[in-house]
Amino acid sequence: MSKIKSAFENGKAFIPFITCGDPDLATTKACVLEAVRAGADLVELGIPFSDPVAEGPVIQEANERALKGGVTTDKVFDLVRELRQETQVPLVFMTYANVLYSYGAERFLSTCREIGIDGVILPDLPYEEKGEFLDVCHQYGIDLISLIAPTSEQRIAMIAGEAEGFLYIVSSLGVTGTRSEITTDLSGIIKVVRENTDLPCAIGFGISKPDQAQKMAALSDGAIVGSAIVRLIHESGADAPSKVYEYVKEMKDAVR
Repeated sequence: MSKIKSAFENGKAFIPFITCGDPDLATTKACVLEAVRAGADLVELGIPFSDPVAEGPVIQEANERALKGGVTTDKVFDLVRELRQETQVPLVFMTYANVLYSYGAERFLSTCREIGIDGVILPDLPYEEKGEFLDVCHQYGIDLISLIAPTSEQRIAMIAGEAEGFLYIVSSLGVTGTRSEITTDLSGIIKVVRENTDLPCAIGFGISKPDQAQKMAALSDGAIVGSAIVRLIHESGADAPSKVYEYVKEMKDAVR
């Protein structure tokens, strides 16, 4: 059984996203552990990439800072090895197809298994092209997590029917970032998802406040927050881990 499923077994899940290496890997490690201590059910780790097309300015700039600071895929793998000595929370990588190409997909995914990564999310991988990574993912027992966007329309049933791990429902059109309100009709999308899979689904993109998280978790099985946490880490300096703890605790309490 996929370990990712366990993230959704204690009621609604709260899933933080953290860009690895911004401001440095030691801070990333501390923030992940504090997020878990505060109740995060699964953590998405962003591997920095020079052209993160799905990201808004907050995460883009975090990627740039991490790369400038010398963060590499291998260093992120080492970070996960360290995290795995202290936590068994489900961990997934969110990165781009190019990162896997340049590293070598088989080498990348076999390392994921070795270090204890449970799944990968590749926002720039079209559903029609996932075949080229799927077999290797299966070979190493890594879930290839699919995204469903408001534009997926006729393809929602198909994507849901073949999904693994959990389904990442994109709340709004455009790139990641906080939004004052989420106006997409997500209940229609989730209805189609529910008809085609019993996998959990979580909503991300644009969530930053407890009331938004609560609303999205009520519709689905959990809420994903990225930009708000990445910004908090950037603005908090040395206090980042304790601030992440407070924020995650508040958000987890809201989705319960």
